[in-house]
Amino acid sequence: MNTYSKIMLSDDELQLVTNTEWILTKRKIIDKINGLLGDVAASQQQVIENEKSWLPATVVSSAPKIAKGENYRQLPYLMLDYPRCFDAENIFAVRTMFWWGNFFSITLQVSGLYKEKFQQKIIDNIGAMSPDVFICIHENQWQHHFEEDNYMSVKQFSRADLTDTINKKQFIKLGIKFPLQPWAALPSLLDKSFLEIIKLLKD
Repeated sequence: MNTYSKIMLSDDELQLVTNTEWILTKRKIIDKINGLLGDVAASQQQVIENEKSWLPATVVSSAPKIAKGENYRQLPYLMLDYPRCFDAENIFAVRTMFWWGNFFSITLQVSGLYKEKFQQKIIDNIGAMSPDVFICIHENQWQHHFEEDNYMSVKQFSRADLTDTINKKQFIKLGIKFPLQPWAALPSLLDKSFLEIIKLLKD
């Protein structure tokens, strides 16, 4: 049986495979986003420095890390983790993510000792945050999309239901997402949301 037909290219695919400009443009975009996340990391470090008196030492001493990949649900992404404390079941991480064609997001993820330390503050303070905060309802805390099986808006919960959800799960993961346009507004939105997330944990 002739299998060559399986690797034939459509007209659109053939146009792309013979054109270098689009892939070079993609690389330029990725480089610019990497630079943007570097600037965001510097702003986040200043916030942590200002709040270090009450944050755990492991959080204060952690360093930013930017990672990138090509295949989260078949699309490229970049992630900035800061602060980042990954110790077996004890996780404290704020993740800023760019997902090609979809959104920027910023998430707070705590488990283990960090969940025990901060969960009541989260319950008490979450009502003062922006109205577009989501909470992860999935059993897998490593999914990043905002579909209904992964995140629900905090506005959909009563305080009692939110408290019950937070107490029962082994982790807390809160997320805020931003559309890719207007692009120029994204750095300030990410800075503002990071500060909100850190203040959420404060007395």
